Amino acid sequence: MSKKRRLRLFPGLALLLLFGACGRSGVFHLAGSVERTILEITAPISEAVVEIAVERGARVAAGEVIVRLDSEVAEAELKAFEAALAAAQATLTEAEREFTRTAELTRRRVASAQQLDKARRGRDEAVALVAEKEARIAQATKRLDDLTLRSYAAGVVDQLPFEEGERVPAGGVVAVVQTDEEPWVRIWLPSRAVARATGEARAEVRVEGLDGMLEGRLEEVAREPEFTPHFALTERESAHLVYRARVVLSNAPEGLRSGLPAQVKLTLAKQAAP
Repeated sequence: MSKKRRLRLFPGLALLLLFGACGRSGVFHLAGSVERTILEITAPISEAVVEIAVERGARVAAGEVIVRLDSEVAEAELKAFEAALAAAQATLTEAEREFTRTAELTRRRVASAQQLDKARRGRDEAVALVAEKEARIAQATKRLDDLTLRSYAAGVVDQLPFEEGERVPAGGVVAVVQTDEEPWVRIWLPSRAVARATGEARAEVRVEGLDGMLEGRLEEVAREPEFTPHFALTERESAHLVYRARVVLSNAPEGLRSGLPAQVKLTLAKQAAP
């Protein structure tokens, strides 16, 4: 069965955290990097690539074909199951005819109840055999369909690791699509900022290489804190507890790539008076 995994990759995970903060004013200057939702398309089985339907950098729609794998074996398997189904259906037809004939003979007291039970079992076994063959055909059809690999989201083809004619291992990534979902900047909030990290928080983001500021909104603040650096577990370093969060960019330019460094000016909600 084809494994098409929809993953969120974080290429710039090892980032700087605080390069300046003003806790009382509710304004924090944080560093992060741009990240996007990434779709990895994987091969369900080990097969050769027979067609690459798109080029790297091409825009694709949801459901569009990306890569086709060799389907010769899968097609032969499907034909074998179809032939087996035809034979099972013929057996069922004969079993139903025999059951009907025996039931009539039993009614006329020519056949015994044991003969009728035997005919009924034969019919039921034939019905089960047909159901089994139909299930195998459904499985074989699914395996055949899975050899045509499609994008499950609209976006841009970022990677095509294999060439036509190359054999892909089972589970191997044959394409990576950078989806059209809004990009975001991964940041780490200081523990003292989390209480005010609400939907009212405003963010201004400067991405390296871009002119001007981008707008962002704070989302998905982690429930559990982390230490930074991760080995700083002493009491002295307890003030370095941070919470992973992200700032979603609402006006990012099309094609903004993941991994670009970014600086975030995060203005949190005013602290309530004691």
